[in-house]
Amino acid sequence: RQTRAVGVPASHLHMTAATMQVSQKDFEKAQEQLKLLKKDPGNETKLKLYALFKQATEGPCNAPKPGMLDFVKKAKWDAWNSLGSLSQDNARQKYAELVSSLVSAESASQKKDASPEEGRHDGYETLIVTTKNNITKIMFNRPDRKNAINHQMYKEIIRALEEAGKNDSTIAVITGNGDYYSSGNDLNNFTNVQPGEMEKMAKEGAALLKDFVGHFIDFPKPLIAVVNGPAIGICVTVLGLCDVVYASDRATFHSPFSQLGQSPEGCSSYLFPKIMGLAKASEMLLFNKKLTAAEACAQGLVSEVFPDNSFQKEVWARLEAYASLPKNSLAVSKQLLRSLEKEKLHAINSKECEVLTERWLSDECLNAIVSFFQKKSKL
Repeated sequence: RQTRAVGVPASHLHMTAATMQVSQKDFEKAQEQLKLLKKDPGNETKLKLYALFKQATEGPCNAPKPGMLDFVKKAKWDAWNSLGSLSQDNARQKYAELVSSLVSAESASQKKDASPEEGRHDGYETLIVTTKNNITKIMFNRPDRKNAINHQMYKEIIRALEEAGKNDSTIAVITGNGDYYSSGNDLNNFTNVQPGEMEKMAKEGAALLKDFVGHFIDFPKPLIAVVNGPAIGICVTVLGLCDVVYASDRATFHSPFSQLGQSPEGCSSYLFPKIMGLAKASEMLLFNKKLTAAEACAQGLVSEVFPDNSFQKEVWARLEAYASLPKNSLAVSKQLLRSLEKEKLHAINSKECEVLTERWLSDECLNAIVSFFQKKSKL
């Protein structure tokens, strides 16, 4: 982006030229540093950066308010407008401070990752994949985004499942890095889509989701979910396709489909009523009820709940014992358990993705996502 000439408000004329020069220099340096960041800082932070940049270069919001359905521009406008009469000098300062904090956080993260974990698989940016003690661990690794699943992460999980299904490990484990298991779909997947590209986006998104869920249906080995914290959306629905689900007592389970104008996926429209009964499944899938770990266990979605302070130690000791069992026996037994319903699950997956495509293209869904971003963009 071109840096525009910055006007000096009359109230700041008492500042020395040297101070102004340093401020502008820091602002320009921050813009260059921002381009070098490797990780997406997330929609909320990008909105703050956008607003502060506009305030620093143009002053208070002077653009016409975008239309209701243009939710990307609307979120940007709201963010800029919320800065009110913040001076350009202060906006430059806040912009530079925010970029500096992002650079420091990324640098600390890179140092932490500098010593690769034993058995770590290369080539993943959104996951940490390791194979050790006959266990392939697939760990969601976007803790700064609450492990929200973006398009890249979908593709990397598919790849990790393919590799885990073919390697010498006995079992595969899915878990999350940080406080969250996963906050589900990254709603940035729905932003920056032009009106004329909505149908293409919906069809491509449905094809990716169908492939993703299909890999859970077809996974040939025991697949165990270790739910270390809150779980939302798609990462909850595919739990029905896992063979065992262990949860920390601080985990929660939420599938807010109707809240976002969407519909169930991950074969949950079939498996959840089968697992927990129609009435309990309806509370969760229709009316957005959030379950505690204890409730999810009582209803059959979770196999066992552990105290958070001993969760990792107890669960991994058990998993290592499982991984010492005869590998081929486990795989053959899993196939017997799943074979009768595999064809049906693929058909359900296809139908759910077909319905979701229609939902994503509906005004109701767009309005629900607009409302979500309006709440998120308030600074």
